[in-house]
Amino acid sequence: MTDVAINPDVPPGVLPDRTCGPCNLCCKVFNFPDLDKPAGKWCQHVEQGKGCKIYDDRPGFCRTFFCEWRLSPTLGPEWKPDRARFVLSTYPGTTALAVTLDPGAPGAWRKEPYYSQIKEWGRHALVNGSQVMVLSGNRVTIVLPTSDVDVGVLQTGDKINVFQTNGTYSVEVERAKPAG
Repeated sequence: MTDVAINPDVPPGVLPDRTCGPCNLCCKVFNFPDLDKPAGKWCQHVEQGKGCKIYDDRPGFCRTFFCEWRLSPTLGPEWKPDRARFVLSTYPGTTALAVTLDPGAPGAWRKEPYYSQIKEWGRHALVNGSQVMVLSGNRVTIVLPTSDVDVGVLQTGDKINVFQTNGTYSVEVERAKPAG
């Protein structure tokens, strides 16, 4: 039996042959409070085509985040974020799949080969008690087998409930109670 060399720079679960390379779309679409960077704007530390200028000193979120393309061997090269124009990840604190859109290509997720696969993931997620969420700026769309429902802007603590009655799906947002 041949020993397999383990690259210590690649955490368990990350596909070692999938590197970010010139892709840095996560550095645009996500909010980074530690860097005072809002979602939808390029991080001031990104050097296009080269990567992060503060890579060795980057914040914890940047160190621990890996998009689904880097984690899932079933996603082909067309799913790499810089090509797809969205980032697939798990929505924080949930099991929901988040499709976070590049503001420069808000309709990219509705194109093929993406849309039919995202719809299938949405169907499968509902069967398993989860969901697929498309995030476009501050707006959230829930992907259902028969429709896509814009639920607007979510706040921390809001809960999304999906119901099925006689084959028809409906979505309800349970708003978090204000602190106080």
